[in-house]
Amino acid sequence: MRILSLLLWTPAVGALLLVFFPSHQVRGIRWLANGFGLLSLLLACYLLSLFKPSDAGLQFSEFFPLNPNLGSAYALGVDGLSMPMLMLSALLTSVSLLASFSINSAVKGYYLCILLLEFGVTGVFMAQDWALFYIFWEVTLIPLFFLIGRWGGKRRHAASLNFVLYTMVGSVFMLLSLLAVSQYDLHHAGSLMTSMHQAAQDMPLYEQILVLAGFILGFGVKLPIFPMHGWLPLAHVEAPAQVSVLLSGILLKMGAYGLIRAAVMLPEATHILQPLLIFLALFGMLYGGLLAWRQTNLKGMVAYSSISHMGLVLFGIASLNEAGLNGAIQQMTAHGLVSGALFLLLGLLYLRSHTMSIQEYGNLLPIMPRFACMMILALFAGMGLPGFAGFIPELHTLISCLQTWPWLIVFFGIAILISAAYLLRTLTRLFTGPNPAKLVDANDLQSHELLASGVLIASIILLGLMPSRWIELSAGTAANFQHIINQRIAQK
Repeated sequence: MRILSLLLWTPAVGALLLVFFPSHQVRGIRWLANGFGLLSLLLACYLLSLFKPSDAGLQFSEFFPLNPNLGSAYALGVDGLSMPMLMLSALLTSVSLLASFSINSAVKGYYLCILLLEFGVTGVFMAQDWALFYIFWEVTLIPLFFLIGRWGGKRRHAASLNFVLYTMVGSVFMLLSLLAVSQYDLHHAGSLMTSMHQAAQDMPLYEQILVLAGFILGFGVKLPIFPMHGWLPLAHVEAPAQVSVLLSGILLKMGAYGLIRAAVMLPEATHILQPLLIFLALFGMLYGGLLAWRQTNLKGMVAYSSISHMGLVLFGIASLNEAGLNGAIQQMTAHGLVSGALFLLLGLLYLRSHTMSIQEYGNLLPIMPRFACMMILALFAGMGLPGFAGFIPELHTLISCLQTWPWLIVFFGIAILISAAYLLRTLTRLFTGPNPAKLVDANDLQSHELLASGVLIASIILLGLMPSRWIELSAGTAANFQHIINQRIAQK
């Protein structure tokens, strides 16, 4: 079995073994799931070591025809866009599994859903066939529905139903767009991404615009783009913290990933709709930031901040230039790590306090020094300060803005100030003032909790201090995307 298939099917094999594992052996279930999560991470690291950033094309390609009549195939491959996402998904899944020792109800089902979710997400980032991509996209819906609806908070049923309805509506528009492009495939090459790129060139411009609008609706639900974000705050607040790590860290990136693929396939339509995408990006940055500022629920604050930060990703995509596209890919990685760390730490805090209201906290520094150290670093990273992973993507996106629309820099400045305001408020509320009476005897982070959060914080700092390899990872692919986009637009 080749490396991509091995990485893809490892969590699926783990899930299959869990099915036959005795439900009462909770300790064995935990270690089995964590073992397969760690194995996936090691395989992703090995894949990263083999990856050649200078090669902008697909690498480690695998191809096997599934239905010659329809042209669908088991086609896998990675480039500078999918490689960072594969590393991110493997790392966050492993961290989430490590932090899940507090889950005590239906343990077998919980770990089964986590591994199935990793299988679906990995498939999305590897698939080089749109039909296969769509199948994996839908696979992620099932485990997430149960993870939120079974192990969530008081309003978990409403949150899971909301998530499913939004996602299914978006999936319908995505499917319609894919079917529309396939009608122009005169050579019957099927649903391979390369053949669909060729087919899209034969479409009239007005049809390309309609198809791209369908993709924006489909991927915009997951991104999320205003006003398709309605499912996100409730899902984050009600989902277990370990699931929120995956929801914010990986699932939102699926939307951005798909939109980049669609924009490169339909650059003429993207160029026409560029002003709309820029407006939605800037509005999302300001809207998400202001609502995050207004939140008293800590998880709600991080959820709305995700809308703001993913607006930065959308802006990079809409810029259609190398700096913006590379910045968008980097921001996807950085936000996944930072939001994952914040949700994880807030979940660990909730286990001790049983409240997410910021007004009920005080100075936790002398009570939980290890937690305080991790949380302060995560909050600084969320502000995009130099030395942390979020700084470089913001810089790249600002450069792309200055290259094309320098006057929009004002809105960037406002969004950054708002972000700093609500994160500094959180920092001062949690680590200054009187000690909270209800947490005087609270335990600090345990060894496995410290390891889980420490891995994320270390990754954030490592990417911030030594970003060259990280930048190179996607630079070649971003340059190739810009070349394709410029060539197609020039032809029209």
